[in-house]
Amino acid sequence: MATDTASPATPNEDTPRGFAFALTAYFLWGFLPFYFKATAHLPSLEVLAHRAVWAVPVAGAVLIALGRTADLKAAFRSPRMIAMASVTAALITANWGIYVWAVAAGHALDAALGYFINPLFSLLLAAVVLKERLTRSQIVSIGLVVIAVAILTWGAGGLPLVSIGLTLSWGTYALLRKTLPIGPNQGFFLEVSLISVPCLAYILYLEGSGQGHLFTSSGTDTFLLIFSGVITAGPLMIYANGAKLLKLSTIAVMQYLVPSMIFLTAIFVFHEPLSTVKLVSFSLIWLALVIYTVPMLRRTRAVQPSPPSPPASPSE
Repeated sequence: MATDTASPATPNEDTPRGFAFALTAYFLWGFLPFYFKATAHLPSLEVLAHRAVWAVPVAGAVLIALGRTADLKAAFRSPRMIAMASVTAALITANWGIYVWAVAAGHALDAALGYFINPLFSLLLAAVVLKERLTRSQIVSIGLVVIAVAILTWGAGGLPLVSIGLTLSWGTYALLRKTLPIGPNQGFFLEVSLISVPCLAYILYLEGSGQGHLFTSSGTDTFLLIFSGVITAGPLMIYANGAKLLKLSTIAVMQYLVPSMIFLTAIFVFHEPLSTVKLVSFSLIWLALVIYTVPMLRRTRAVQPSPPSPPASPSE
């Protein structure tokens, strides 16, 4: 995750503040299925539109509070920046849409599977697109994921579209988002601003035609739709400010909290069936994640950062 362009460089070490930020964000993301289950009676496309529209004032308020609005003026004047942000905005919209529908339709397990696969798909993208060299353990991990997806495809009689859709949209988004030359908070505001234009038009159409649920339904639905801006912008912006205060290896391990929480929620709260085929596939992917993560942690521990000189002090 990129850091704010206005922020000074931080040392490659874990900080309690960074850990608290990241843990808060991951737990908030992990509890999102409860929100989407509460809105399951509403059309997924309408929920998605409200997420984008109501995220704009939340993200804007955060940027104003942090005093980081200068970059946005330059961004909105740059056709290249707008074009790049439009692509990443489209990808994150697709990811949100698939996730909202999956939880509402009783496919939270498939969503968890997609987010478990994502780190290993990012490895594959790095090798194919960025020409990064994979280690033997990484190749084995990717191979196990391919086998797991093949087993799921065989068991279901078709591709696990929810899992693959979430993996492809988020993995590609993360890759392209790194090329967007703007900080994470500013970039998120830019993306939701672009998304919100068609989304607002769609909401106005729904409300004007009597199909919307913002003012023509119960007070609970009104609250849930408006609150979608907080649950969309809040965790992402908290995470963006925590990631720069943690080692990449720490973030790599912590990211498994979200799909783990989704998995447990789907099984023990939503009571989605865990078939033998899915259990075997999940087991293979968990094994792949262990094979991928353990060597990375060992390499991180083996490389000890040199101690700073006495006059220097780490900045946050």
